[in-house]
Amino acid sequence: MAYFLQQPSSRRNFVSGVAKSMLGVGILPCLPKVGHAARPGRTTGGTAKSVIYIYLSGGMSHIDSFDPKPGSETQGPVETLNTSADGVRVSQYFPQMAKQMHHVSVINSLNSTAGAHAQGRYYMHTGYTLRGTVRHPDLGAWSSYHLGKRNPGLPANVKIGGNSDGNGAGFMESSHGAVPIGDPSAGLQYSQLPKGVDFDRFNRRMTRLKRMNKRFTDEYDTKQARAYASMYDEAVKLMKSEDVKAFDLGLEDQATRQRYGDGRLGQGCLLARRLVEKGVRFIEVNDGGWDTHDDNFGRLADKTVPLDQSLSALIGDLDERGLLDDTLIVLATEFGRTPTIQTERNNGRNHYPQAFSCLLAGGGVKGGYVHGKTDEEGREVIEDLVTVPDFNATIGHAMGLPLDKKVMSPEMRPFTVGDKGEPVLKVFS
Repeated sequence: MAYFLQQPSSRRNFVSGVAKSMLGVGILPCLPKVGHAARPGRTTGGTAKSVIYIYLSGGMSHIDSFDPKPGSETQGPVETLNTSADGVRVSQYFPQMAKQMHHVSVINSLNSTAGAHAQGRYYMHTGYTLRGTVRHPDLGAWSSYHLGKRNPGLPANVKIGGNSDGNGAGFMESSHGAVPIGDPSAGLQYSQLPKGVDFDRFNRRMTRLKRMNKRFTDEYDTKQARAYASMYDEAVKLMKSEDVKAFDLGLEDQATRQRYGDGRLGQGCLLARRLVEKGVRFIEVNDGGWDTHDDNFGRLADKTVPLDQSLSALIGDLDERGLLDDTLIVLATEFGRTPTIQTERNNGRNHYPQAFSCLLAGGGVKGGYVHGKTDEEGREVIEDLVTVPDFNATIGHAMGLPLDKKVMSPEMRPFTVGDKGEPVLKVFS
């Protein structure tokens, strides 16, 4: 046993297995040193205490959602709806969101340099292009690193419904990465003590484990080893917290659950609202299947129903509870779809990073506002172009992240939130 505990590779497997049994999460293989640069950086301002980041993996069509082009051949068979905000229109696929657009800022002038899925998802989450030499933190990790926890008994960063290539902590310590929740209805698995084990017995086991660890940590006094010990402490703290009940959707009444929809996206948005109420700082809700190369209009008719229901329910629910000003809701995707309809692919649309749309609501942003403009066919941005780093800097601004504060990677290279992006200040009230 002593030999086993002193072998780094065996020990890593051992600790990872314990982590999975306790919280259902794993540990990154290495936790490199991270530090601030000497320059203090400027602090931005915003009203968002938490962020709910809904990510549509695959690329949502901008023309068929929030940048409709009525009368244009590129619009295809999709009708346009007026909304609760004067001059703001949405496609026929979003009748419930049409009633909530007075809370929403639409950015219709996004432009990306990444036209492939993996690169596009990475760029949207981190604000940096995908490279082979460094892994960058995503926005959830940046918020955890700079702002810490709002609730000491719960994680700062949670990801619901899949990873979406979100990249997690990147070069930061893994403690800043998200706790993953695969099925929101299942809650936080493995967070209860095994049957027949009370906390007195559990504490005795943890005390023995710390004694077993001591010789290893004395010999290998590294950041990686110390991080393992911190992981145990955080796991135990979460197990003992009364706020762990926030992960239990069974505590919601049936009418509320039905309001959001009974699919994973709807229940993920409901779980996100519960976590915001308990002080979780950053929650991503992932929804896949938006890569509509074939049968774009038929697939959107299916995909947009749960999105329209869950997003409109989330905005309305947070508003009714007085939480919308404190919560920034983000609807994001990696790129748009081609304005030209691919008739040879059953009226599909291909990848289109030149122009696409994302939404912001709450967190101090204007409601009933459209920022930027594309041409009459939705092909090119012709007004107020917004880059992906600009978009991420805008989210950081809403949270009050220090956008200019430099953080050094293990290779001693400086990085900031959103790279060189500038926040789009026009979207704020």
